[in-house]
Amino acid sequence: MSLNWKEIDLALSELDLAGAQIQKVTQTAYDVICLHTYKEGRARSILVALTPGACRIHETFRAVPKSDKPLRFGEFLKSRVRNARIEEAVQLGTDRIVRFTLRHDDERLLLYVRLWTNAANVVVTDEAGLVLDAMRRSPKRGEISGGRYAPVDVAAQSPENKPKKEFEVRSLPGEGNFNERIDAWYAEFSGALSLEVLREQVRKNFAARYVRLQAALETLEEKRKEYADADAHKRRGELILANIAAVRPSSAWLDAVDYSSGEELRIRLDPRKSASANAEACFDQYRKAKHGLAEVEAEIAAEKAEIEALRGSEKILLDEENPLRLLKALRSMRVSAKTTAKKRPGLAFRRNGWLMLVGRGAEENDELLRRHVKGSDLWLHARDFPGAYVFVKARSGKTYPLDVMLDAGNLALFYSKGRNSGEGDLYYTQAKYLRRAKDGPKGLVLPTHEKNIRVKLDEARLRALEACKE
Repeated sequence: MSLNWKEIDLALSELDLAGAQIQKVTQTAYDVICLHTYKEGRARSILVALTPGACRIHETFRAVPKSDKPLRFGEFLKSRVRNARIEEAVQLGTDRIVRFTLRHDDERLLLYVRLWTNAANVVVTDEAGLVLDAMRRSPKRGEISGGRYAPVDVAAQSPENKPKKEFEVRSLPGEGNFNERIDAWYAEFSGALSLEVLREQVRKNFAARYVRLQAALETLEEKRKEYADADAHKRRGELILANIAAVRPSSAWLDAVDYSSGEELRIRLDPRKSASANAEACFDQYRKAKHGLAEVEAEIAAEKAEIEALRGSEKILLDEENPLRLLKALRSMRVSAKTTAKKRPGLAFRRNGWLMLVGRGAEENDELLRRHVKGSDLWLHARDFPGAYVFVKARSGKTYPLDVMLDAGNLALFYSKGRNSGEGDLYYTQAKYLRRAKDGPKGLVLPTHEKNIRVKLDEARLRALEACKE
């Protein structure tokens, strides 16, 4: 609901701004500014919102937050109208255009607030109508620096030009004058800037983040189950050594009694290996599971802590009663997400605490290699097929687990021309062993110290990775 002309007149009459000084200007967002005025011992915050469906001007009784970064029009107003005195604040007839006549030292400026739902704007001109700047620059309307803007004061417009539709001041709930009631009503109910709409945006934003974290947590829980039986590998190795004389050459099984439980066990053997080699293989599985379990436990704890931190942040935002602060927080989150996406080309997947970056072509491959990876990061690329470079970001004190190698290998093959074959060989080495080909096309590298890994595309693994895409 935007204010109609009668409501604008009523709001202005209650404010009595003639003679007030503009002490401060705050631009909360691209379509919201606030003029902080002072007159006869009373400070007022005059909110101007150009939000579609909620265009308005009125006094606000809520704190008005500043933007995280300086906004162009707000900085212009600070330089030109701060400390100016308001000589007049009047609506031009029934056009929903408010004109502020400002005196700043020896300079007189005109600040127009046009509260049209589909063409709202704030324009500052000199006395002759030369545009100094506009909140929304519109060359077609001449609302740019150097343009002309001088709406006619139609306070005494002829009957045929007056609006045919009858407007009335709407009855709003609550106590206090019209400015107080309308400020409360807009905060609670009005469209894009209402608390309920903003809170719903908060819920949707956090719900998407919860889904990604929960998917990663479920994957880690499955991995923990695999590693939980580490001691069983150790027991099997010890039983093989204890019964080494009973192991026949090329035997695929060993029947033995578990020394701790008395249970009869049948242990599978690799018939191509000796008894001692089979035992060593069991001990290797034990060491990997033991080490992997501790790592997975730490990652599960980190994921749970991040989920709890998100819940805390969501609760703080949902408890916020000031829609302007909530709007600022939401826009900051969106800007942060866009900035992160712009900073890094290609795709990013974060799984089990490992970050994998995927360049989908020569431009992205080259940009990732030049600016976003370090020498110790791992590089993978499909052999004999053009396609993606996949980089796995190194973690301090960690080696690359086989599971991460398979994740990265699936991504490298999936985002290459070898995808249709379903399986293929890949090169892998550390980024410090990549050298750009002299005079070669962008993105072409010559690897050294490379090794080979063969990967078969795993649909379940790819689905799990898709859920972890950032």
